Amino acid sequence: MTGRQIVARSGRFALRYDTARWPDGLEGGYSYLEAPSAAVIVPVREDGTTVLVSQWRHPWDEVSWELPAGTLEDGEDPLAGAQRELAEEAGLHAQTWEPLGTARGSAAVAMRFHLFLARDLSDVPRSPEAYEQDMTLRSADLRAAIDEVVHGKIQHAATAVALLRAARALRIL
Repeated sequence: MTGRQIVARSGRFALRYDTARWPDGLEGGYSYLEAPSAAVIVPVREDGTTVLVSQWRHPWDEVSWELPAGTLEDGEDPLAGAQRELAEEAGLHAQTWEPLGTARGSAAVAMRFHLFLARDLSDVPRSPEAYEQDMTLRSADLRAAIDEVVHGKIQHAATAVALLRAARALRIL
């Protein structure tokens, strides 16, 4: 990289423009969004169901079904953030946590998703953020949720990757 510039900033998000040197030696400009890392949680009950949340997504102009997830605070451990988000959004606490690796959503966004499988669940009080007041929850069989990804009902990329990795970890795919 030969140059880096923040074009605009809004809170923890920044629009960047880099002058980059590609592996073949050519140079060119590249614009992308810097965003905080996030945790995505696949809670799985003993009966094989997971919990999905729906929420209005302004950029998409539609409601989206997703797994419980949220951005991490600066310096926050991904597992601690996942535990916080699971309680806030789904009203769940998990005794057993398994990391499912990380994922990226787009080459136009510098953001890492930390994926987790959460089991041995118990209920705790929900505490959604102010902008999450419209959030609703539903249980779904894990295989049925994957079918929803395949058929386009679930379009959230990090949810799709997390569901597939959880299914593989649980040996159901």
